[in-house]
Amino acid sequence: MGYHKVPCSVLFLFLFISVCFSYQCLADGVEANQTGQLLIDASEGSGHPIPDTLFGIFFEEINHAGAGGLWAELVSNRGFEAGGSNIPSNIYPWSIIGDESSLIVSTDRSSCFERNKVALRMEVLCDSEGTHICPSGGVGIYNPGFWGMHSTSFLIQNIEQGKSYKVVFYVRSTAAVNISVSFSGSNGLQTLASANIIASASDVSNWTKMEVLLEAKATNQNSRLQLTTTKEGVIWFDQVSAMPLDTYKGQGFRNDLIEMLADIKPRFIRFPGGCFVEGEWLRNAFRWKESIGPWEERPGHFGDVWMYWTDDGLGYFEFLQLAEDLDALPIWVFNNGISHNDQVDTSTILPFVQEALDGIEFARGDPNSEWGAVRAAMGHPEPFDLRYVAIGNEDCGKKNYRGNYLKFYDAIRRAYPDIKMISNCDGSSHQLDHPADFYDFHVYTSASNLFSMSHQFDRTSRTGPKAFVSEYAVTGKDAGTGSLLAALAEAGFLIGLEKNSDVVQMASYAPLFVNSNDRRWNPDAIVFDSYQVYGTPSYWVQHFFIESSGATLLNATLQTNSSMSLVASAITWQTSKDDQTYIRIKVVNFGSNSVNLKISVSGLDPNSVKLSGTKMTVLTSTNLMDENSFKEPTKVVPTESLLKNADKEMTVQLSPHSFTSIDLLKESVSLRITEADSTSVSSI
Repeated sequence: MGYHKVPCSVLFLFLFISVCFSYQCLADGVEANQTGQLLIDASEGSGHPIPDTLFGIFFEEINHAGAGGLWAELVSNRGFEAGGSNIPSNIYPWSIIGDESSLIVSTDRSSCFERNKVALRMEVLCDSEGTHICPSGGVGIYNPGFWGMHSTSFLIQNIEQGKSYKVVFYVRSTAAVNISVSFSGSNGLQTLASANIIASASDVSNWTKMEVLLEAKATNQNSRLQLTTTKEGVIWFDQVSAMPLDTYKGQGFRNDLIEMLADIKPRFIRFPGGCFVEGEWLRNAFRWKESIGPWEERPGHFGDVWMYWTDDGLGYFEFLQLAEDLDALPIWVFNNGISHNDQVDTSTILPFVQEALDGIEFARGDPNSEWGAVRAAMGHPEPFDLRYVAIGNEDCGKKNYRGNYLKFYDAIRRAYPDIKMISNCDGSSHQLDHPADFYDFHVYTSASNLFSMSHQFDRTSRTGPKAFVSEYAVTGKDAGTGSLLAALAEAGFLIGLEKNSDVVQMASYAPLFVNSNDRRWNPDAIVFDSYQVYGTPSYWVQHFFIESSGATLLNATLQTNSSMSLVASAITWQTSKDDQTYIRIKVVNFGSNSVNLKISVSGLDPNSVKLSGTKMTVLTSTNLMDENSFKEPTKVVPTESLLKNADKEMTVQLSPHSFTSIDLLKESVSLRITEADSTSVSSI
């Protein structure tokens, strides 16, 4: 094939056409900013008050949220009582140090605790002298702590240099004992802290409580607790506990996890479940009476929904204490005689009803009452502020629910007429066929569905029971293990709840916590392991609503074209710290285009009030599926910037896929603001 020379003029023309064509294609692929307008009426009497209780938290014992998480106990199965379909033995996960020639470990029912009869029996065959010398370091048992029953990495919680840990256990022996109590690395080679307990035969001939304080000389996130000896004989152990001294307010809660909760200022805490309350079978349901009193006497139980054993150190009393410590109202969910697979007939439900009545008396009864006295003996003579109870969880439609519910409702109303009761049946689209103060609403769905549900309660009846949205989240492929996409949809949904807060009284995300070693559910608000913690984007959404509970919702009208995916609200509130009044505007841009949003605030007297900017807060990222992680815990978090030139009319640019909050300070002025001063532009 030959070559043909092309004139320069033709080449230039071809290049010009190519460049222009390419530019035009690029221009066609980029959409200009969309525009919208938000009209806010800030006049006196505008809008309606938002309930003090609107945003709170829901704690369920799932994902080792409590056992091996929020509850700071370091020992798993401290009473050797563990049972369950996936637990290999009742001493699991305790393990043996030494071999069969050195010791024999078994269990018997010789414990001094009536509700925890199982004890561990350790027959030591070697000694520190003689013909059968114990191996260096002795023989005994160790506890590798929590994490999932199917996990290969059973690790005790973090042991930190300079911190003190209280180890308590009960011991009995037929001879004198010399027991080494220590924290070591996961392979047993590094000793982090240790002490020896020496007692004569007469001192330990009966069950004896031993306590020792261990101060860590080094840090190791993968640690274990060891009980070893080099003395021949038979030793029984029971109720072995190890707790850090520096728990939240000295109440036994892990500091860093509680601080994550305190930071979002929840107005209530719903507990302890969830499905955890129901059980797959009633025999494994959470029963409050078995979770109170001295920790050594609590039998624990196998949570057969989420498939792990809990010693119930985090029990009914501790949940009430947690609510009080967080300055949040407790919402107690109790079993109504129904599990996932079996039910109590309404004709025989009265023992369950009495158990609920006793539970209310325990929480708020006089210290001289039967169950109030038990609470007082646990160190809390003053009643807890229990105002709400939920009769079951997700049981509406089950054969005996309505009949059982009415028995509970009637009995509680007679004994405690001020207690507000929550039905499991959804009353958002139709009237309930039974009395209730609140109805429960749960939703787990895709991002697009949840965002569209920002209007879910727009047409709900304003008469009758109020709504409690106690469980909501984006799940499935949109959520990953906590994505920006999920968080934005949830933010839009929450704005919808805020705007309908005349009928929606309370809302909480679910689940709250996940131990990264035992994910039973995705996603979750807060992720942790033995020594670190981070919030998912869904957790950070909660920060935008901290001031909403108890604020005033302003009338706000969003004017956009139908193709835009915006939802917005505006509130006003007064700070207790400096007595200043603020307006907060929240906008979710769920779309893929930036939006120039003109904001107009009317109803303020220009002679006495002006608006000044304080801050803008934006939650967004470069990719909709971006997540936080231990490696990048702040990859998707809100960013704050100073809001300049704010006024009653201004235009802000909303980034694609973003959640934006704008705080405006209402300042008193003596001079009229001129029209020329009333327009400004800010950019996000």
